[in-house]
Amino acid sequence: MRSTTLPSSCATGTSMRPRRRLGPHVPRKRRSATRARHGSTLSHGRTLTTYRDWRGRSREIVILGGAAGSTLVLDRDAGTRLDRRLLAHLAADEPTENALLVSRSFVRRAERTRCSCRRLSAADLRVVPFSDQDKPAPREAQSADRPALYDERGRCYRLASVFGSVSKSELRWCRDSSGVEGGESQLLSVRETVAGLERYEPVLTLTRQALVDAQEGTEGAVSVATIRTELNRLLQSPIVLNRALRLAAVAAIEQHGLSMSEIAMRCGRVKHDAAGNASGETSWLARRLGLLPEGGRRAPTPWIHSNVLALIARDGLGLSPREVEAS
Repeated sequence: MRSTTLPSSCATGTSMRPRRRLGPHVPRKRRSATRARHGSTLSHGRTLTTYRDWRGRSREIVILGGAAGSTLVLDRDAGTRLDRRLLAHLAADEPTENALLVSRSFVRRAERTRCSCRRLSAADLRVVPFSDQDKPAPREAQSADRPALYDERGRCYRLASVFGSVSKSELRWCRDSSGVEGGESQLLSVRETVAGLERYEPVLTLTRQALVDAQEGTEGAVSVATIRTELNRLLQSPIVLNRALRLAAVAAIEQHGLSMSEIAMRCGRVKHDAAGNASGETSWLARRLGLLPEGGRRAPTPWIHSNVLALIARDGLGLSPREVEAS
């Protein structure tokens, strides 16, 4: 038998007591990562958790940057990223762990019973919580007839005069990633602006009004040649937004019991397995609806060819294409 030499403490009768730990062991190299996940470095735009509500629908909790460094906690549909509900609006000086506490508490209730919070509004992105009378946060001065537009991520879109390639001021659409004054600005085309907001209005109306103002001389010495060309290209293009079609398809699946496979088969997109069984090309449909990214892309596209939109609307959903044209 193999002999074992006992430690000196055992040999002298002294008991070997394990070192007391105050909590579960976390390796040294992983502690900083744990803090990053649960500490004060939660990044805006991050998904905190996904769950299925009491009706079995897939939803997710996300955090969004608000005005003056505040944080909005939102509940939304995990597939469409729509139906956004405001769970909490945390002030800038609140610990971001509160977002996790709000998320966990809400999910526990939403999985068992119906929980309804009010819809997120554009004003929520500008209001500073717990400030005097909840006044909107200061923003870059905007013309009264040209309001700033906000997408679901809180990014701000606006018309602004910028210096063009020939050192002449020109009117262009810009996007501020932070949604507040002083954010990093990015030049966008009219099409990119429409894509970011996933709606045509009021982008088209504001752009047309800017062209009228320039023609009447109310804009001063500013060029609108680029934005006019971009607008005409968008209006003449057969590529249109797929948002309304996506919502109609999701409604048909949830309310009428249709499946993605059945809709695809109605559109003539059929595949067969090794046994010869037929099914619909759901990946093709999901990409056309903007639920899955195209090959090699990181995010779903908000665009679809008008002919394909008409095919899915008529044959797949039994709707008129006009009923699923985004506004």
